[in-house]
This record gives sequence, C-alpha cells and structure tokens, in this order.
Amino acid sequence: MENNSLKINRFNPPIDFGLNTQEIKSRLAEGLINVDKSVSTKPTSKIIKDNVLTLFNLINIILAIAVLCVGSYRNLMFMGVVICNAIIGIIQEIRAKKTVEKLNLISSSHATVLRNGKKRKIKIEQVVLDDIILFEPGNQIVADSIIKSGKCEVNESLLTGEPDLIVKKPGDMLLSGSYIVSGTCTAQTENVGKNNYSSTILKGLKYIKKTKSEIMTTVNKIIKIISIAIIPIGALLFYRQLTTSSYDYTSAIITTTAALTGMIPEGLVLLTSSILAVGVIKLSKHKVLVQDIYCLETLARVNTLCLDKTGTITEGTFEVEKLVPESSTSTEELKASLSALTSVLNDTNETFKAIKNYVPKCKENLKVKEIIPFSSERKWSGAEIEGKGTIIMGAGEFIFGKNYSTIKDKIKNFSDDYRILTVVHSEDNFQNGNIPENINLIGFVLIKDKIRKSAEKTLKFYKIQGLDIKVISGDNPVTVSKIAKRVNLNNYESYIDVSQLKTDEEIQEAAKKYTIFGRVTPPQKQQIIKTLKSTGKTVAMVGDGVNDVLAIKESDCSVAMASGSDIARNISHIVLINSNFSAMTHAVEEGRIAINNIQRSSSLFLVKTIYSCLLSLLFLFIPAPYPFIPIQMTLISAITIGIPSFILALEPNRERISGNLFKNIISKALPAALTVMSGLILCIGLYFLFDLSYENIPH
Repeated sequence: MENNSLKINRFNPPIDFGLNTQEIKSRLAEGLINVDKSVSTKPTSKIIKDNVLTLFNLINIILAIAVLCVGSYRNLMFMGVVICNAIIGIIQEIRAKKTVEKLNLISSSHATVLRNGKKRKIKIEQVVLDDIILFEPGNQIVADSIIKSGKCEVNESLLTGEPDLIVKKPGDMLLSGSYIVSGTCTAQTENVGKNNYSSTILKGLKYIKKTKSEIMTTVNKIIKIISIAIIPIGALLFYRQLTTSSYDYTSAIITTTAALTGMIPEGLVLLTSSILAVGVIKLSKHKVLVQDIYCLETLARVNTLCLDKTGTITEGTFEVEKLVPESSTSTEELKASLSALTSVLNDTNETFKAIKNYVPKCKENLKVKEIIPFSSERKWSGAEIEGKGTIIMGAGEFIFGKNYSTIKDKIKNFSDDYRILTVVHSEDNFQNGNIPENINLIGFVLIKDKIRKSAEKTLKFYKIQGLDIKVISGDNPVTVSKIAKRVNLNNYESYIDVSQLKTDEEIQEAAKKYTIFGRVTPPQKQQIIKTLKSTGKTVAMVGDGVNDVLAIKESDCSVAMASGSDIARNISHIVLINSNFSAMTHAVEEGRIAINNIQRSSSLFLVKTIYSCLLSLLFLFIPAPYPFIPIQMTLISAITIGIPSFILALEPNRERISGNLFKNIISKALPAALTVMSGLILCIGLYFLFDLSYENIPH
C-alpha cells in the first residue's frame, strides 16, 4: 500500500496544524487528490450509444433510408419497433444508474481535516496526500492513513469480510473503506485516489459489466447470420424484381425492403425487451433494482449461488440468546447487574448493543465512580457504581487471567455454539485501571450472530429449486459453519480454512469439494467463482463489501446489498434496495417466468424469419413480383405473431430453465414456417397455372 510514485516529495505537517496553503496548492497542482474514477456507473452517453449503435438497428436504419429515398413513408412502420426497443433499454439503464447514484450518497462524503491550524470539513475528493485527518466514532476512512496520535477500534468487514474489531495505534495503517467504531485519532493520509487499498483491489474494474445472456446471444446470432446473407440476397432480389417484373425502381426498393425486414426478427427483440422490462417493474415493487434487464435470464439459469455470510445470512449484528447465572445467583440478579452496567457505559460495539437491547432499562439514578470502556486489547469493560460495587463483563480468560481454569469447563459447555461473555462482581475498586483481585462470578451471557428472519426460508426455497449454495466468507470457517447449521444449510459441516491453502490448484480442488469457505481473501473469492464456472456452473454471487467485488465481477450474475459499499452496488447486475436477501426469491421467479415465456413465444417470431428467408430465396429464381410490401409485413407480424405472443408471454411459468434456447426455438418454429411456405408456394403455383394478375394473389 505504498504510494506508487517514488518521486513524490512528502510533507510532514505538524499534527496540530496540518498542511499550509502553499503545500495544499502544490498537491492540487500535482494531482495528488483523493479522486478515483476507476469504478463508476455507466455514463448516460455510453448507455445511449450501447442501445442505439447495434447491428440490429443499423440494418433497419439502412432499409428505412432506402424507403425514405423513394418517398414511401407509410412503409416506415417497421421502424416503430426499432425505436421502442431502443427507448426501453435506454430508460431502464438510466433509471438504474440514477438509483445507484442516489444510494452512493449514503456513503461518507466529507472528512474533517486540519489545515493552517484550523479544522475544516471538506468533501472526500478534496482530501490530498499528507492531509491531517481527524477521525471519530462512526467516521468512514476516506483514504489510507497512518495514525499519528490517539487510538481507535476499526471495523474492516467491508474490506476483509471479518466482523472482529481491530485496535489501531500510532504507526498503524487505517484502510480506506473501513469505519471507526470507538476511540478517536489523528492520522496523515498515506495514499489517495487510485492508490488507496480499496482501489487496488478493484484494479481493472469498469462500469456495470455486460450480462452473459443466451437470449441476447441467440438473437444476435440470428441477426449476424441474416446480416451476412442480407446483402447478396437483397442485391440479387432487387435486380430480379427490376428485370423480371413490371416493377419500376421505386417498387423494386419497396418489395426488396419488405423481404429483408421480414427476414429480421425485430418483433422478437421488442418482445424480449418488453417482457424483461415488465419483470423489472414487478421486481421494483419488491425493492429489487435491476441494472441490466438481461440479467433476469442469467439469474433464471443460475444453478450455483455463492453468498457472503455477513449481510445475507446474518445481519452483521449480534443478539443475546440467553443468560446463564452462576448457581448462587438468579437470572434476575444477573439481568439487574447488566442493566446497571449498560446504562452507565458508552461502548458502541455490536456485542454491547445486543446486551443493552436485551436487558431492561435501568430506572435507578446511578452514581458512577469510575468507568473503563471496552477495548479489543483488554477484552472487557466495567464500571464502579456507588451502592452496587464494581461490575465487569468481557472475555473470561482476560477477566480471570491465571484463574481462568476455575470457569473454563463451564464456558466449554457453550463455546461450540455461542460467543460467551463472562460477568463478575467485586466489592473492591479498580486498581489503576485493572480488574480487582477479589471477583465473584455472576454468570454468562450467550450471544450469537443475528440471523436474518427470512434467511432459512430463503435458503430452503433455493434448495427446492435445485440450487447448490456455497458460503464464502472472510470469517472463521468454524463460525460460518455453525451459522450455516442454524439455517439448515445442506452440507454445513463441509468447511475449509482457505488461508491454509497455498497454491491455485489447492483452491481449485477445494472449490469443487466444499460448501463453506472461511478466511478467504478477495482474489481467492474470485478464483473460487472462476473455478465453479469452469466446471459448467452458472454462478450468482451475493455480497456487500469491497472484499466481494472481485467475485461479484467474475460471477455470471451479481447481486449487491444497498447497505454495502458503493463500488459493489455500481458493478452489480442487481441491487437489493432494502438489503433484504429474501427479495432474491422474487428475482429468480420473475426471471424464470420471463425466460420460459419468451422461449415459448420466440418460435412465433422465427416462423416469419424462416419463411421470409425461404421466400426471398425462392423469388431469386421465379419470374414473379415479391408478394408483400413493408407495411403488410409489419401488420402481419403485429396481428398474427406480435399480439398472440405477447399475451402468451405474460402467462406465469416458474419451471426451471433447461436445454439450449436456440435449438428449442428452432425446433418449434421450423415446422410452422415450412407450413406457411407451402401455402405461399401453392398460391404462387396457382398464379402461374391460371395466369392470374398480381392483385389476385392472396397476400
């Protein structure tokens, strides 16, 4: 995490003064500011470009220009489909972009710095290298910084995935993206912008990645094949119409355009966009933001779901399971002691909050003689209260020290399933900030990770749907396994500590074998996803932190929690606005409904494409005028294909997606297309047999 440029002249400003005006100007001139544009939402200009500049649109625009040149404006109706399709895509992506940008404002946007001896509150992008920043509880670390004075506890879970608080002292590095939980400190920025630790994890990430969509691939494959064939067929058909019929230049262009537009499945593109857009609208009611409409298809095909424990299965907080009093103490006495202690302490860690929420609020007017707040270093906190003595709670081994063996067996009874806090009482005072020698055990507080209420039900849904679930976490694998057991996850006992794996080959083997992965670094998460994909799995990744971003980017379908990092939200296909994991079930169902029905309806559109291609080839060899004009093809498509298929596509169908989309569609479309073609050939045969006029041909 060293600054990348070795030629930078570093400043060492006094921690009670900060940078002076000249030094700030120097940093601004050198561009050493905290701006990092490596990962952002897609610009509006790129959204419009991606939806307008497509091969599908290009072919139709060329045909429209040809029709315009001959002044046949009524035959431009087919462009309505093209325009509607582009508008749907643009509106959906811009809507998603604006929603995500609003969510990004939730993250810290200001920092308090010392400049010219005065405190100033500035935007995080105005922070420069060597700035002196003041940090308090609740502040986000906006740039990698080295502590110069003070002491604090930091939550780095968004970076590492581990929920445990880390004590930071002078000389220690504060990583951008983490949060101050307790304590205050003054720090000097060590890295800014793209050199920050969180940015180095995200090196190479750009925008929301394009979804891997079989529907899009199939349609593009059809359009690509047609685009290759359309030029020679169009040129030959135009020549044939001019030379073998009574058509003039204008009529030849119009009929040729009709033949070529009939070959392009423009209705299929619009139907796909429309149905997926309807699915997106439905999901928005469940607070699910879809950033790319085609990701619904990918999600519907997912067969392996990877989760980060925190934020998905758990809420990232704790709850008290029960109180276990010592034999000589009652539960009410233990509860009263905790009530008194929590009313006078100002700890801010999640364990303390869980206890404070569990015990009743103390109604007495307590007089405090001395308070010792919790720290990760001492592992306990306590207070000396007048009339109640000294009450202490924390880790038993730190409270009892060399006498820990006296309570070790009692704690062992619960240690496999809970985090355990020991509560003691003493009539003596603190001794220079240390625990009194004479202490009496009051009891234990059994604490566990707070499971999301819907987690077990949601995981059961995925189990029924046949999805393989894997939990990938930066936390201890044993802890993760216990949590997985509580939500009845299959194979919860199959876990591994990835930090013990030394080679890529070992990680790849583990990815295929285990269900629970603990102590996983961001690059290792990415490699696990990559390995699963290499075995033919369609993988979705659900996460919320910077540590999940590489895995999110690698997955086929990515899902982020709104409460997580803004970077995770920016690059994910789906964002759960309420950070409610259960909303994913709605996304899977809507995806399956949309894709099953699109698959069923698509064959209708390809009927027209197939018979139009065959009809165009036929009229290269027979001396007769092509029987359709563009407006007729548009109306035929709308009435006989568009409306029926759209109604058909709205029918609920939650079956699992199976088989190859292209083969499924073609197998149903080909018989119908050949039947239509047979009818047209019969009409053309009658035209020649009875020497009918062009107006008498049914068309």
